[in-house]
Amino acid sequence: MPEPTKKDETPNGQPEESVAPDSNGALPLPEISLEVSPPPEAVAEGQEPVETDGKQPEPAEPAEPEPVQAVVAQEPSPAENGSNQPQPVEVGVKEQAESSNTTEKGEGPCSPPPHDEDDAAATTPSPTPQPEEANTLKKLSIELPNDSVPLPEMGRKDSVWSLGDGQAPEDLDKPIDTPPRSTLLIESPQSASMAVGGDISFVAKVEAKDLLRKPTVKWFKGKWMDLASKTGKHLQLKETFDRQTKIHTFEMHIIKAKENYAGNYRCEVTYKDKFDSCSFDLEVKEAETGSQNIDIRSAFKRREPKQQDDAPDVDVWEILKNARPDQYEKIAFMYGITDLRGLLRRMKKIPKEEKKSEAFAKKLEPAYQVDKGGKIRLVVDLADPTVELKWYKNGQEIRPSPKYIFEHKGTQRIMVINNCSMNDDAAYSVAAGDEKCATELFVKELPVKIVKGIEPVKTTVNERIELECEVSEEGAQVKWMKNGVEVPTGVRSRYRVKSEGTKHFLVIDDASREDTGTYSLMASGGTSEAHVKVDLKPLKIYQDLQDMTVKLGQPLKLHCEIYPGNVPGRWYRNGQLIQPNDRITIIHRNKVHRLEIEASSLHDAGDYTFVPEGYSQSLSAKIHIIDPPRVHLDSLNFPDNMVTIVAGNKLRLEIPISGEPAPRVVWMKGERVILESGHRVRAETYGDQTSLTIDITEREDSGNYKIVLQNEAGEATASVKIKVVDIPDPPEAPLVPVVGGDWCSMTWEPPKYDGGSPILGYFIERKKKQSSRWMRLNFDLIKETSFEPKKMIEGVPYEVRIFAVNAIGVSKPSEPSKAFTPLAVTSEPTMLVVDDVTDTTVTVKWRPPETIGAAGLDGYIVEYCIEGANDWVVSNTELTEKTKYTITGLTPGSKILVRVRAINAAGASPPRTLQHSVLVKEVIEPPKIRVPRHLKQTYTRRVGEAVNLVVPFMGKPRPKVTWLKEGNPIEPTHVSIRNTDCDSIIFIRKAERSHSGKYEMTVQVENHVDTAIIDIQIVDLPGPPQCVTIEDVWGGNVALVWTPPKDNGNSPITGYTIQKADKKTMEWFTCIEHYHRTCITITELVVGNEYFFRMYSENMCGLSEAATQTKKSALIVKEGMQMKTHEFNDRDFKEAPKFTQPLINTFAIAGYNATLNCSVRANPRPKVIWMKNKIAILDDPRYRMFSNQGVCTLEIRKPSPYDGGMYTCKAINDLGEAQVDCKLEVKGGFTFYELMQRGVPLHLIDKYMNEHKIVEQEK
Repeated sequence: MPEPTKKDETPNGQPEESVAPDSNGALPLPEISLEVSPPPEAVAEGQEPVETDGKQPEPAEPAEPEPVQAVVAQEPSPAENGSNQPQPVEVGVKEQAESSNTTEKGEGPCSPPPHDEDDAAATTPSPTPQPEEANTLKKLSIELPNDSVPLPEMGRKDSVWSLGDGQAPEDLDKPIDTPPRSTLLIESPQSASMAVGGDISFVAKVEAKDLLRKPTVKWFKGKWMDLASKTGKHLQLKETFDRQTKIHTFEMHIIKAKENYAGNYRCEVTYKDKFDSCSFDLEVKEAETGSQNIDIRSAFKRREPKQQDDAPDVDVWEILKNARPDQYEKIAFMYGITDLRGLLRRMKKIPKEEKKSEAFAKKLEPAYQVDKGGKIRLVVDLADPTVELKWYKNGQEIRPSPKYIFEHKGTQRIMVINNCSMNDDAAYSVAAGDEKCATELFVKELPVKIVKGIEPVKTTVNERIELECEVSEEGAQVKWMKNGVEVPTGVRSRYRVKSEGTKHFLVIDDASREDTGTYSLMASGGTSEAHVKVDLKPLKIYQDLQDMTVKLGQPLKLHCEIYPGNVPGRWYRNGQLIQPNDRITIIHRNKVHRLEIEASSLHDAGDYTFVPEGYSQSLSAKIHIIDPPRVHLDSLNFPDNMVTIVAGNKLRLEIPISGEPAPRVVWMKGERVILESGHRVRAETYGDQTSLTIDITEREDSGNYKIVLQNEAGEATASVKIKVVDIPDPPEAPLVPVVGGDWCSMTWEPPKYDGGSPILGYFIERKKKQSSRWMRLNFDLIKETSFEPKKMIEGVPYEVRIFAVNAIGVSKPSEPSKAFTPLAVTSEPTMLVVDDVTDTTVTVKWRPPETIGAAGLDGYIVEYCIEGANDWVVSNTELTEKTKYTITGLTPGSKILVRVRAINAAGASPPRTLQHSVLVKEVIEPPKIRVPRHLKQTYTRRVGEAVNLVVPFMGKPRPKVTWLKEGNPIEPTHVSIRNTDCDSIIFIRKAERSHSGKYEMTVQVENHVDTAIIDIQIVDLPGPPQCVTIEDVWGGNVALVWTPPKDNGNSPITGYTIQKADKKTMEWFTCIEHYHRTCITITELVVGNEYFFRMYSENMCGLSEAATQTKKSALIVKEGMQMKTHEFNDRDFKEAPKFTQPLINTFAIAGYNATLNCSVRANPRPKVIWMKNKIAILDDPRYRMFSNQGVCTLEIRKPSPYDGGMYTCKAINDLGEAQVDCKLEVKGGFTFYELMQRGVPLHLIDKYMNEHKIVEQEK
């Protein structure tokens, strides 16, 4: 429930001044309520005695009641006053008097008296004083500054709930006497108890059977807190109405209740002059066991040891009794009392001496009640008759008038209010000097009763109806109802309401059938109703409607006479309502009803009906319109009635026709009648138009079409010309007479048929011969019949085609031209130089052209001419593919010029000519050997690898080359030597250690000689060490000694690798690698294990294939313990290589990696060699070889058809060798041109092409 905030109101309903926040923007000050008992003089005047905690007040002589003084709380404000002196704070003083004469106000006995002194105080008087609250109580409201409230209580909106508590916790268990139910509430909310955090609902029901509108219901906490503005998540108010039982249900739901929600609640129901209320209590208990006398605010404080505020060390109560109320707070905090509410509650129970009033001997009663129209006397008795009095109504001074009469009788001062009305229901007060006393006047309005009820009425339409009803009071407010709905009485309403004294009238001047119903008059004291029935007058027909036949365009007039004459009616045509317009006129004069149409149309034909309003009878006639047939060709908007349509489209020609009755339509082309059942061409007629439909128009559909219309009124004919146009025929295939490097020239002939429209131009398209996608070459039409396509790719075959275009569209494409390939000659050869000259020959060399083109390069032509002549002689009759050529048959001593041309399919390129002439005469050049840098040092290769050394040299004429090894001629079976004009090649297919040595090369030209020496060293893996012995064993150490291997592999030994193995597992572990000495001590051996040791030798080729193992084992024992071991013979696991899984013939795809796999078993580990076509594969990056656990794999990276052939895997060890073969075929090879682009030499291309042909033949 949202935490409510207090709203103070004065007795006249105006809100009091509230304490504004201070200049520092502090929150509004909390409020503490004090209740002061009335003086004993009030008891002497006939009022009930005041509660004084069981002590009877002593009688005292009449005296003026002590006025209630405002209490001022002091707050230090050094910021404003510049000192620590307390500053006064504005305090509101509120006063309430409750009357004992509550039965005159009509309050029901449902409201129980409050059970707590806090509930007796309220800021505004209740509309209905409680009968049990006869005591006159005064409430003193003290508003404290913020610094007087403990910090846990400041800013808490929950604390406001405590200001509306209606019952003290100690009084909750007292029984409550529930009075009988009131006149409005048929079900009242009942008192209840609940736990903290729970939900509860209170229900109040009001019967609405005699109520004209919904009653007003308010929920209060205590006496003043209106809960309507506090709704939220903790409080919800709900209203429902049951139409069947006519009961209003009002509910108040409290959700997640807190402890401060406990207290007295009140439900008030108001309806006009009726009022009812009921009080109920809510007890909120803690969820766990605890005392009910818990201060609500203390529940939100920090949990500290509770201070005893009821028993301080000093007698605080004596101090408080003698202190002013504005000093209560200061005294309480001085002595550590934090429970201000408990303090104030106890202070209220202490009887106080009331001061006597100095001005009044007898004050006004707390409340007065009078009937509406009656008279009331307000009397006060003055202690001093000379004091001047002033009377006030809602704070406004009252002046003497016929309404208000003032009388003096001795010490009594009387104000008489005549003819009381509801405006006199207000708060009144009288002031005598500085003293005031106040009261409230309640004016009771008497119910208005029905004296004479409404009489039922039965009449006919257009008559006047007047309903009369008499009530008990003149000028009473009543409501006229029709069928339970209030009758509208505005300016434009058909109903008039008037009143004459106590009589009320409802007048209907011109009655209609809609006025039939139940009419009632509702007053506050009763209801009267009567039934009104309005019937129609009988209908008489003097002249009925007549059937008519009218020509199209002639006027049409319909006439009838009926009685009564003032009855309106409606005209219908074919059931549709006719509305008047510029052409149609509807006339009603007395009994005559006419319908006139100025110029009739075909739409005017039909069945006409006149229906008098309010009657079931009707008058009807049939109108027939006739019209000769006509064809409306003007609506087509075609010049000369010619319709042009594109062939292939659907033609639907709709022509409007007219005629009544509908004419018969015939379509004709020549002498042929077009039927409605035609398949492609058909004629249709419906409604007011006829149509000719051609689904797919053709050229043959062109011509004149005739339309014939006939009906009983005549005949009409018309003709329409239809012209079918089409796209032109495709032209014939174009011709390509001239072809260039990236262009061509093409011509064509116009199409034979232009489609009935002139040719506007042509579109040209081309495509590659292998492609299916045509590309348009022009976006603007070409008027001529020739074109030169450009930007074509050289060497790619193309085709072209033509489209003809007219106004209708584009023709179908022509047949493609014959395929043509744009080709261009190559550029001239480059770097033409003289390579050699003899007495009869000249050798020239050059490089290929920079630009070859798509036509490729077929070869070269070498030409020469004698210096001074222009006759060029072709030296080679056939094209040469090499870039070097020797011209023979020359005359010694002559000078010649040489040029070279490149030849391809497009022709010969421009020539490349030597800049100077060449003298045909041989020149001697001494020999010179140019030894490569890597051969100037020892050339090292492993056993089995190929040796291929090229040693270039110079010299002219061709030198003589000889080779010697260690001064002896070289055996040609062991080493192959091939000499050329410029270099010498020494080749060893499979190197052996015997090929090691120094080779001497000699180059001789006549008497000139040059020599060079090349040192070749063939190395191999070393052999194992000769003998490994265990020199000594002590502790966890073993000393080993060995001798170098007998065979060092033709390379120095670079180190040794020592391994150990436990005799139990015989798993070898490396102890040390790359060890250079021939003795070593192995340490950190495990005691109790027996070890064997083996050793590998190592040179630049790697570890030896075999290892030398110790014959004896070394047992690691504890000192002083030694165990004898038995000797045993080792099993010999050695075996020759044997392939357990052979190679399999495989097919590979060109460009995708291929692998060959096999498995071999051998001991010792064999050496694996892969061969292709019986030639070992060595240092070729296109091949990768793997060997793992006896599985041998050869991977061929992106093979080409050149990689196909016979592959062999060979395994060799000391005990033997074995090999397996397979055939690899690579599909998807390369063309000659692709191999040329890849830079493959010509001799390899020839070899590949020959192999490919052989494979194809074998297939």
